[in-house]
Amino acid sequence: MQLPTRPDPRSYRDWTWVACPVILPPTVPARAVLHLPTLRLDQGRVRVDLAYTHAVPKAARTGHTVALGVDWGLNTLLSCGAARLHDDGRITTPGAGAMFRAAGVLAKQHRLRRQGERLQAKADRYRQLTGGDEQHALTARHAILNDEIHRVAARRSNLNEALAWAAARWAVDQAVTAGASVIYVEDLRSMEARGMGRTHNTRMAQTVRGQITDRMRHLATEAGIAVVTVPPRNTSRHCPLCLAPLRHRKAPDVPTVPGWKWALCPGCGWQGDRDQGAWQRIAARGLAHQAKTATDRTTGTMVIRTIVDRLEAGAVITPAATGRTSRRDRSKKGPTRPKPTRPAPRRRRTPSPAGPSDRAGQRPEGHAHTDRLRLPRAARRHQGVTTISPPPPGLRPGDRAAGRHRPRGAALGAGFHLHAHATPPRWEQVLPPDTPVRLGITQRI
Repeated sequence: MQLPTRPDPRSYRDWTWVACPVILPPTVPARAVLHLPTLRLDQGRVRVDLAYTHAVPKAARTGHTVALGVDWGLNTLLSCGAARLHDDGRITTPGAGAMFRAAGVLAKQHRLRRQGERLQAKADRYRQLTGGDEQHALTARHAILNDEIHRVAARRSNLNEALAWAAARWAVDQAVTAGASVIYVEDLRSMEARGMGRTHNTRMAQTVRGQITDRMRHLATEAGIAVVTVPPRNTSRHCPLCLAPLRHRKAPDVPTVPGWKWALCPGCGWQGDRDQGAWQRIAARGLAHQAKTATDRTTGTMVIRTIVDRLEAGAVITPAATGRTSRRDRSKKGPTRPKPTRPAPRRRRTPSPAGPSDRAGQRPEGHAHTDRLRLPRAARRHQGVTTISPPPPGLRPGDRAAGRHRPRGAALGAGFHLHAHATPPRWEQVLPPDTPVRLGITQRI
C-alpha cells in the first residue's frame, strides 16, 4: 500500500510504498477469493478488515427429511430440536431437544435499558430547564448526561451483537449435529405482542430476534442449510401429538416460579415444557408444508406464508415406542435352580487369631473376616472419638470435681451415643518388624 511520509502530502514524492504482511485466520477457506482490505487503527494497533468470497452449497426449498424447529421464548431465548420425515409420512423426533438459556445476559440487558431510560428522563428534564440557553448552569450537566447515554447505548449494542451471534451459532451447530438440511423458525413479523401490556411488549422487543435470524441465515448459508420462516399460530397452544388444545400449568419441578411453563394434553395425555412442544409443532408444520415454501424476490429469504388445513392435519409427531427390548436371548434353557426362602448368614471360615499382648483395656479382635479383600468402611473411618478421663485420684464419688468427670453416658447405658471409650485403630499401633499384616489380621510366623 502507499502511505504518506508527512502529515500534509503535497506531491507524489511525499508518498511511499509499504508492505504489510497479513496472516489469515483458519476460518478463511483456502480457496476463498480475497477482496481489497481496509486498514483502521485500534488502540495503537493496525487492524485489517478483509472481505472474502467462496462457493457454498445451494440450499434447497423442498425435499427435506430432517429439520430443526426453533421456538422463541421470554425466559428461555431459544428452544430447538430435530424432527425426521419418514417415507410413510410419519414424523418422529429422535431426541428431546435443547434450550439456549441467556437469563444472565438478558438480565444485564434489562438493567442497561432501565439505566438508559432513567438517564434519558433526566436529560429531558434538563433540556426543559435550560430552554436551549447555552449559558445556563445546567448545560454542562446536560452534556455529561448525553455522553453517558451514548455510552450505555453502545454497551447495549455490543451486548445485543454478541448475544445474536452466540444464539445463531448455537442453533446452526444444533442443525449440523442433527444432520438437518433446513431450519424452521417462527415468523417474527407476526409475533408482535399487541395488547399484552407494556412490560411484555418491552421484553419481546429486547430479545433481538431479528438480529438472531439474520445471523442464523448467514451462518446456515455457509453450511448449505436453508432457513425458512413459518407462521407461529397455535404452536404453543396445541398438542404436538394430537393437535388438541393444551392446558397450561406451573412447572412441577419449580412450583414457586410464576408463569405457565408446563403443558398438559387432556386428549392423548402428553405433557411437557410448552417450549418443547412448540418446537415440535414448528418442525412438523414446516416438514408438512415444505411444498408451500416460497422465496422472496427482494430479500431472497424463504418463507411459508399460509397454513393448509389438509397438510396441518398430518403435521403431528408420532411418539416413539416406549417398550424396552433386550438384545440378549432370555429364553429358559434348563431347570430353575432352587433358591432358599431365607439366605444363609455369612460365616467366617476360620476363627479370628489372637492379637499381640497389650495393655489392659485393649479392645479385642472381634469377628474379623478372613475372606474380605478390603476392610469395611467403618474400619477405615477416623476413630479418634472423644473420651472421658477417669476421676482424679484422692476424690470421693460425692465430690463436685468427681461428678464433673463422671462418664454420664456410660453410667446411664447410652454407650457411644453420649460418651465412648475407644482405643486407636489397629494400624496406628507399632507392630514388631517381623509381624506381617494382611487383610486386617495379625499373624505371627
